[in-house]
Amino acid sequence: MCQGLSLISSCCLERAKGIKARLRILLRKSKKTCQSVRANKKDKARSRPSSEEAKKWRQSLDKMLSHKHGLAAFRTFLRSEYSEENIEFWLACEDYRKIRSTAKRISKAKMIHLEFIETDAPKEINIDYETKDSTRNLLQRPTSSSFDEAQSKIYNLMEKDSYARFLRSEVYLNLTRQTERAASHSESNKQSET
Repeated sequence: MCQGLSLISSCCLERAKGIKARLRILLRKSKKTCQSVRANKKDKARSRPSSEEAKKWRQSLDKMLSHKHGLAAFRTFLRSEYSEENIEFWLACEDYRKIRSTAKRISKAKMIHLEFIETDAPKEINIDYETKDSTRNLLQRPTSSSFDEAQSKIYNLMEKDSYARFLRSEVYLNLTRQTERAASHSESNKQSET
């Protein structure tokens, strides 16, 4: 054994072993953290819609609303125009339609009516009096289709008005430009690696 080590007390040697073990653990954790950061960056890159996906949103409002990023982008656009109550109502109706419990359906129907349909509601949607009245009557005995007429009117309003403006908006145009740039950047990286 080295003469220098024999002069060190066993207590110090034990401490040194403990420190060495902790350092190993820290190194492993730091390696895992680096891998985790890299994985998160990849996930974020994957979570962006591709240029092709964003372009598919032009096909129809349904296509856009069925894609989580399309829905988020459209919502952002509506918020900027102070008309997000339309998409919120439409989504609330989609959730409502899925309710099977009668008690939950009655409760949700009241909430939707108070929030979106009642005159001077906090997020009152723009529907005609006849539709409001017929919806109010249907809510006497709520069914899964109680809001269908009002939801259809709002969908048509969004499709003819908001959706068309969205496709011409900076929100959408910037998104398609960003995804195209990201796609061309990743393509050039792949070519330089080969």
